[in-house]
Amino acid sequence: MHNNDIPVITIDGPSASGKGTIAQLVAAKLGFHYLDSGALYRLVALKAAQSHTQIQNHDLLTDIARNLDVKFNGQDIYLDGKTVTDEIRKEECGILASQLAAYPEIREALKERQREFCQPPGLVTDGRDMGSVIFPNAILKVFLTASARIRAQRRYNQLIEKGMNANIANLLHDIEKRDERDSNRSIAPLQQGADTRLLDTTSLTISQAQDTVLSWYNEICARTRV
Repeated sequence: MHNNDIPVITIDGPSASGKGTIAQLVAAKLGFHYLDSGALYRLVALKAAQSHTQIQNHDLLTDIARNLDVKFNGQDIYLDGKTVTDEIRKEECGILASQLAAYPEIREALKERQREFCQPPGLVTDGRDMGSVIFPNAILKVFLTASARIRAQRRYNQLIEKGMNANIANLLHDIEKRDERDSNRSIAPLQQGADTRLLDTTSLTISQAQDTVLSWYNEICARTRV
């Protein structure tokens, strides 16, 4: 289990809401560790695709989740010693990851693995159930969102910048389908908890969103020191 004395900030939200970007910036500003929980599910999806494991084979998929040879180095992600940072960001990998995330066995296999990232001086983590399931005692829980159209545009810009092909209409369709799947799954559905602060970034810059999270954190720290 994670150490409750170590401060944890969780940033949950739907696909392409910018939670990864904001979480990384906040972690860097505070000098905290960073965990991209979604990357773990994408890595399971990539490994499953590489090994031609059928999506119906829950036992094999759970084994893959338990035995992932993963290394995070800054923004670079390694699987079996090879860089897969861009590969796991492809839409087909994200879609498969979302399907696998509905399997309770896979979620359980990755649960403790995620909690191991909670190390001094602190952790900022993003995902879909970080505040509700993985770190329920987090000092600050944020639910980051934006309109589906804005998220599709942001994802489109990211992919084009990386030299990948993209179609906004297809991206919007995939995002809406994923929102529906993530919100309606029976295990750890994507939702804003009662103890979670909502941050809608539809009309915010990255810098404004980062500053909002940091001000909330500083506010809580000031209050707990009194």
